[in-house]
Amino acid sequence: MNMPEHDFIVVGAGTAGCVLAATLSEDERARVLLIEVGGARPLPAQSVPSLWPTLLQGPASWGEFTVKQAATETSTLLPRGRGLGGSSAINAMVFARGHRSGYDRWAGEGAKGWGFDDLLPYFKRSENAAGRDPALRGSGGPLTVGPAAPAHPVIEACLEAASETGYARAADISGGLEEGFGLADLNIVHGRRQSAADAYLTPVLDRPNLTVVTDALVQGLRIHGGRCRAVEYRTGGERVTADCAGEVVLAAGTIGTAQLLLLSGIGPAAHLADVGIRTVLDLPGVGAALHDHPIASVVFGAARPVLAPKSSNLGEAIGLVRSDPSLDAPDLQVLFVDAPTHLPSIKGPGTATPSASP
Repeated sequence: MNMPEHDFIVVGAGTAGCVLAATLSEDERARVLLIEVGGARPLPAQSVPSLWPTLLQGPASWGEFTVKQAATETSTLLPRGRGLGGSSAINAMVFARGHRSGYDRWAGEGAKGWGFDDLLPYFKRSENAAGRDPALRGSGGPLTVGPAAPAHPVIEACLEAASETGYARAADISGGLEEGFGLADLNIVHGRRQSAADAYLTPVLDRPNLTVVTDALVQGLRIHGGRCRAVEYRTGGERVTADCAGEVVLAAGTIGTAQLLLLSGIGPAAHLADVGIRTVLDLPGVGAALHDHPIASVVFGAARPVLAPKSSNLGEAIGLVRSDPSLDAPDLQVLFVDAPTHLPSIKGPGTATPSASP
């Protein structure tokens, strides 16, 4: 089956895909197709902030695990969202830029235009952060963000402990300029999760030039004359070819995008030959050098029962600190979590008594 030709085809309706589809379709002359492997309807739990741990191995996630890690001989859960909003529809809803030094390091290593000051206008344009410094934070953007109010008592106790230890209390730890500990902004609006689909895609679904196809697994790219001319996907047992007059944008995430390129013959020729895929473009970097940051947990049980409201994301505060005072920038991020049940891959203490539901 062939679809009508589109000017833009976006593969993946996660955070990037939702933003791209909404932005590209602002031009009424541009025919935009957005393809997503997951379903169109969110699960009921996806709107309840405290239930996000239940989503990591459910139908809204790929539910994958890493191979055994050499350092620990264990596998780690590797959640990746599927469905409109992608991982923004299953994650812990913390909205934080990180520290400006990370972006400036990119620019210093050759990624011109990717420093903190270069990106700041785009950060501001994305957000609606009421009552913040307008030189640093935005207002009127699609994503309404702010700290928990009031904060969970366990989180407040953690912040007080950090202050007693000598760390600074940050007024806006999500802004990107401060070090220390503070309440992070959250993608929670009126007690409900706000995913990228909620913020960007849902408001524009009625545009006649935007087509969204869900439950569709993209299986390959058609390359002719050095350009991607079509996308092939399968939905409902039917194989569909979507032709593209302009550009195909892959927004299937770090793993999904590399996998699709490799399946389409774009990648290291020797590896493609080993797995029986014809090489279209020998591009050695595809699928290589992927890595994630390590996480280490310290878990304590509360001395008395503490109830978390359903509007809590279970991780309302973060810290940006230096592992060595001689460093010129923070290199560690600390997350304070109040977990009424054990999160995946985190073993709780023997004194903890998890509740039946988060």
